[in-house]
Amino acid sequence: MTDYLHPMMDDHALRQCSALALAHMGDSVYELMVRGYLTSSGLVTSRNLHHETIRLVCAGAQAAAAHAIQPLLTEDEDAVFRHGRNSRPKSIPKSSSPMEYALATAVESLFGWLYLRGQYDRLNELFEAALPAAQAWASRK
Repeated sequence: MTDYLHPMMDDHALRQCSALALAHMGDSVYELMVRGYLTSSGLVTSRNLHHETIRLVCAGAQAAAAHAIQPLLTEDEDAVFRHGRNSRPKSIPKSSSPMEYALATAVESLFGWLYLRGQYDRLNELFEAALPAAQAWASRK
C-alpha cells in the first residue's frame, strides 16, 4: 500500500517539481506544524486554535520566519529557498506585499522539499527557529 501521509521522492523526482509544486506541499506541512504546536500548547477552543493558526501561517508571518531561518540553511536548502522566492505565482493576496508573498513561498517550497525528502528532524529544527519570528510578527498585528 502506498503511504500518502509520508510520501518520499528521490532527488531526481524532486528536481522535476516546480517551486510552486513544492510550495503546494510545504503550505500544508507548515500549517500542520503550526496546528500541532498550537494544539499541544494548551489552546482548547476551536475558535482560538483557528484564529492563532491564521495569524501564524499568513504570508507576513511566514516572511518573518523566512528571515529567521535563512542564515541557518545549507547550500542545497538555500537553493530551494531562492527558487521558491523567485517563482512567479499567478496571483498575490491583497493582504500581503509581493515581497512577503515571495518569502512565504520560499519557506513553503523549502518545507515541501524537506518533507518530500523525509527530513522530518530538519523540518522541526527550522520550524523551532521560525516560530518565534512568526509569533513576534503576529503579535504586532
